[in-house]
Amino acid sequence: MRKRSLLAIAATLIVGLAGAATATAATAGATAAGHGPARVARRTLEPRRAGDPPGNGCGFVNAIPYDRYKGLPNPTAQQLARPYVARLVTTQGVIEFKALTTAAPCTSYSFRFLAQRAYFNWTHCHRLTTQGIFVLQCGDPTGTGSGGPGYKFNDENLTGATYPAGTVAMANAGPNTNGSQFFFVWKNTTLAPDYTPFGVVVKGMNVLRKIAAAGDDSQNGPGDGYPHRYTLFRHIGIIFTK
Repeated sequence: MRKRSLLAIAATLIVGLAGAATATAATAGATAAGHGPARVARRTLEPRRAGDPPGNGCGFVNAIPYDRYKGLPNPTAQQLARPYVARLVTTQGVIEFKALTTAAPCTSYSFRFLAQRAYFNWTHCHRLTTQGIFVLQCGDPTGTGSGGPGYKFNDENLTGATYPAGTVAMANAGPNTNGSQFFFVWKNTTLAPDYTPFGVVVKGMNVLRKIAAAGDDSQNGPGDGYPHRYTLFRHIGIIFTK
């Protein structure tokens, strides 16, 4: 069974932002989906060397669902610390964000691990919220809100976390269930500090506002649904800055 996740906001408004799903309080529930065993992991782009210590504290473990499985990250401390800017080429324009590799090393590494393996290519953002909270959710290769990369990992950077416009943060299905789904905050938003912030948009806020201005189909409730302006990732490039 795949769980649909919930994102609690304010007192009662709920929006799923998750490695397992999207749902409102009215629609949250479980959906059945069968998955075969994980495929054999491909060789990583940054092969480990004999004697390299693994990154500490990330908690990368295999988990269902296995959608477009690219292997299980096993970074070194040096790989976790490497700063970068992500350049996301979408059908609506280019968005760039600076990864918070110091504050969220595991999360930022997971994003580039997947991006460098074309995991996000030709996937689309499947959820837009325009009331109560203001986010665009992406990163699910199934486009349903229920997909994931075949692994999960721990939360980080949550102490005092806030979500101003330009924040890039992880969706989840509860504590330490991060996968591939993430969201952009396109307008200042108040959320509980439960969603790991791992990036800050440095280019393309106009693109996010354009997507938001077109609205959504409200399939999950007023101001919460599939974005009218279709947004697909053609390519995500990783630009190392040191």
